[in-house]
Amino acid sequence: MGVLFWKGLQLDPTELPSALLDKPIPEFSLPSLLDDGRMLTQKDLQGKPALLNVWATWCPTCKQEHAQLNKIAREEGVAIYGINYKDDRGAAKEWLRRYRDPYVLNIYDEQGTLGLDLGVYGAPETYVLDAQGVIRYKHVGAVTEKVWLKLRTVMQQVSTESQG
Repeated sequence: MGVLFWKGLQLDPTELPSALLDKPIPEFSLPSLLDDGRMLTQKDLQGKPALLNVWATWCPTCKQEHAQLNKIAREEGVAIYGINYKDDRGAAKEWLRRYRDPYVLNIYDEQGTLGLDLGVYGAPETYVLDAQGVIRYKHVGAVTEKVWLKLRTVMQQVSTESQG
């Protein structure tokens, strides 16, 4: 028992395994957060490597990482897709107006169905997607500068693989 406990202390809780690693993002059809008349699907997440960020206004850690996401989008030109998870649409729109919107598009997952299909434990979670919308990496917790360095390395590998 002690060995199992000791081994568990060595694990990184931000690197939870995902059954969806190296698999396409699950099929979905959900409204856009900013345009409830527009339905988004997994095809909208294809075209180039990108980050997929699960966030919500009720999530204090999401607020902590938001400036870093804006910086990544603005300074590095990285496409970031958002999944607004189990949230209030009005509050989420106000959040993006107030704190700036780093997302290319935002999926409104009011009931958490896409989150469930992705195996989301809670917000925030961030995935690296390749150009075909295949999940290549999953990070649980805030995207900090240090985490971004890891995500950027994975994105560079994914970009190289898609070119080769």
